[in-house]
Amino acid sequence: MKSPARSLAFFSGETTLNKSEKHSRMTALLERLHGKHNSSRSWQETSKVVRQAMEKRGVINTAGHQLLLNCLETLQRALKVSSLPSMTDRLESIARQNMLGSHLSPSRTECYITSDMFYVEVHLDKAGKLVDVKVAHHGENPVSCPELIQHLRDKHFDEFSKHLKGLVNLYKLPGDNKLKTKMYLALQSLELDLTKMMHMFRIATNANTVETILHGSVGLLTARSGGHLVSLQCYVSPNDIFEEGTGDIDYYLLLYSAVPRTLGVSVSVTVEGTTSVYKLPIAPLITGSHPVDNKGTPSFSSVTNSNCVDLPACFFLKMNRLMPFSLSYIKKMGTTTGIPVLETVPTLSPLYDLIIKSQLHEEGEASSPALAQSMRFYTSLPGQQHCYFLNGDAPVQDGRFLQGAYVSKIPFRHPAQVPALLDIIRHQAAYNTLIGSCVKKTYIKEDTPGLLRFEVCPLTDSSFSVSFQHPVNESLVCVVMEVIDSRQVACKLYKGLSDALICTDDFITKVVQRCMSIPVTMRAIRRKAETIQADTPALSLIAETVEIMVKKNLPPTGSPGYMGMGTGPDGSNPVGLPGLNKAHVTTLVTFLFLLLLLYFMFFGTHMLVL
Repeated sequence: MKSPARSLAFFSGETTLNKSEKHSRMTALLERLHGKHNSSRSWQETSKVVRQAMEKRGVINTAGHQLLLNCLETLQRALKVSSLPSMTDRLESIARQNMLGSHLSPSRTECYITSDMFYVEVHLDKAGKLVDVKVAHHGENPVSCPELIQHLRDKHFDEFSKHLKGLVNLYKLPGDNKLKTKMYLALQSLELDLTKMMHMFRIATNANTVETILHGSVGLLTARSGGHLVSLQCYVSPNDIFEEGTGDIDYYLLLYSAVPRTLGVSVSVTVEGTTSVYKLPIAPLITGSHPVDNKGTPSFSSVTNSNCVDLPACFFLKMNRLMPFSLSYIKKMGTTTGIPVLETVPTLSPLYDLIIKSQLHEEGEASSPALAQSMRFYTSLPGQQHCYFLNGDAPVQDGRFLQGAYVSKIPFRHPAQVPALLDIIRHQAAYNTLIGSCVKKTYIKEDTPGLLRFEVCPLTDSSFSVSFQHPVNESLVCVVMEVIDSRQVACKLYKGLSDALICTDDFITKVVQRCMSIPVTMRAIRRKAETIQADTPALSLIAETVEIMVKKNLPPTGSPGYMGMGTGPDGSNPVGLPGLNKAHVTTLVTFLFLLLLLYFMFFGTHMLVL
């Protein structure tokens, strides 16, 4: 490699330079650079030239100059927005990125981003500061949008662009503008009905936020804002409502508050074009404001030609992320709506494989196929380390394994169908949460001392078993968990007749419903068994004390018997015990009764402790 001195000598055309010559040439070079800089255009002139060049991009052949276009957009995003011209330039650039039109008012303080079906008004002051953002759909007056205002004030231009993309996607419908307007009216009427259904439930039940999510007829509804569709949050696990890293319940969520759209399982409500024609309402269908029961269930008007029209479209509940469903649940949703959930015959896979892949994706391990295929996962808990083998290939019926498929959206055509669909989603989400609780990216060596092993096997589409070694007798025991619905899980412990008692079914059920986690539940069972095992010597001591007390009160051999006990008239001893009189028998029975009473009091107290 050349030294810096030789590099400079090579650049100047000389082979050797002394220090003075080197310094003089460097000075001359710097003078030339300063002279070039002083003779160039001002920054304002340079900015103007660049802006004019960017405005002429429409005539460029996009196919042949895509790289240049990308570079120009990158430059535009890198420019600091601190003035009125820079703000309007950025807004026009965002409009072009989303294939939308744009123009400025004569005062250049209003920027309009337009399409055939909607437009967005951005109002600025002379300094480029944001004043207001309004959205107007076809045939409607502009309405201020707080979410878009906040994004632009915070200079979150990427989020603003996502909203524009959402508005564009909302009108990706078949037909002309008149037909698209009818579809938009259908979506509006559905949104009004769903909003009213949520409010009627909350008024009737006085439910808080979490209760509304888990029990509400339409979950927790977040209204459409800008390009974000109406969102229905319908399931959160206990882990979702715990503050990360503190272990404390986030009580803020228990109040009526704005909940992040990404929390738990949620669906977006939209309308999309279909190959079939469906009768969709174009006016709200809920009649009156009084529910028909104490759960806030509304009454709906009949579907007629006056409130519904035939459209080549359908309503959809779009999952916030791909979610695995068992085949039976997919069929159940299709039966509920009368519309097949999947347009084509799905490619079925083992349900547990889908749950594992989905969970790993949430854990940030989507690119780890080896981990997904191993079906063996490790969990490190306080005082315990577990290994779980998810035996998803175990046959459940007719020799077949539990099958399922990913579902991204669910079609429907009436607001009354939404509660039943959400209940099915919740049920599947609860099942997936339990199985997914075993899937962690933690790795523990197989030969780790004290590593506890468990096997999880599906039994039906709503139940499974967890098998493990008995913590006391070293035999095999099994816990069967049945997910009755998203709020109820029934558990039953199966053990050998001679196996020591671990805990009650009620104890396991309470733990599962509280944490919705298999590892946490297995840890609680183990700790309960260890507690009982540790207290067993105390019970033995009680029994030994009773035995000594009984022996001290026994009569001498040959004493008169009682009711055939002890030595009979013929000298026989049918019971094999020394003769007992009535008083001693009464003492023995009393002590045995006290022993049993203490035993049940001891274990009964332990069974009530979670």
